[in-house]
Amino acid sequence: MAEAVSTGNPAVQQTAKKVKFVITRQDKPEGPSYTEEFEIPYRPGMNVISALMEIQRNPRNSSGKDTAPVCWESNCLEEVCGACSMVINGKPRQACSSLVDKLEQPITVAPMKTFPVVRDLVIDRSRMFSALKKVKAWIPIDGTYDLGPGPRMAETKRQWAYELSKCMTCGVCLEACPNVNEKTDFIGPAPLSQVRLFNAHPTGEMNKEERLDAIMGEGGIEACGNSQNCVRSCPKGIPLTTSIADLNKETNKRMFKRWLSV
Repeated sequence: MAEAVSTGNPAVQQTAKKVKFVITRQDKPEGPSYTEEFEIPYRPGMNVISALMEIQRNPRNSSGKDTAPVCWESNCLEEVCGACSMVINGKPRQACSSLVDKLEQPITVAPMKTFPVVRDLVIDRSRMFSALKKVKAWIPIDGTYDLGPGPRMAETKRQWAYELSKCMTCGVCLEACPNVNEKTDFIGPAPLSQVRLFNAHPTGEMNKEERLDAIMGEGGIEACGNSQNCVRSCPKGIPLTTSIADLNKETNKRMFKRWLSV
């Protein structure tokens, strides 16, 4: 996929390969976006993050003009932290697991549009974290004294709950969802799935109705258009649509319960 300069020596031919990147940049939150092209030496096994590191070491575009290093976020480099989410060749995904050898050139890299851009590929994920706060995506405990191991979760429930716990708040499912945009306050698939996860926990179940009430309000589960883009794009293969279907059932039961108690 990488372009090569023709030469008779295989070793020289390997080092002569170039990889072309077209990166969408933005100097500040209020500034306009623009694209800048870069060509970097090819190395076997390189991913998008290693390519960005190469550009950072030598910030010079394809025209030979020195430029500011590209800004991006990364941490674990092994698809666990979710920090390096960006749109690569039109698809939201993790840059650390995007191998150059498997991408068509030129490789286009852009920030996710669902979130405000801070600079270049760095985005503000406050929308997602605020949604997690709204649905109380945690287990409330009193940490002033030892509560012991707590109640055990049934193995059949633990198996599917573990799959939901793989969420790394990368934001890819929100980027892929057509119902999450600047015109709506839909909280998105990831927070909804976390409601199902924490409602399944023996201790978290104490706040089950509170979480259900939260997703029955504005921007909640009713805003889901069932496009199923989220489950197809999730890098961890989390069954997001299964969670949403289960929550539809639970919120309906909660609605009838509230209606009967009036």
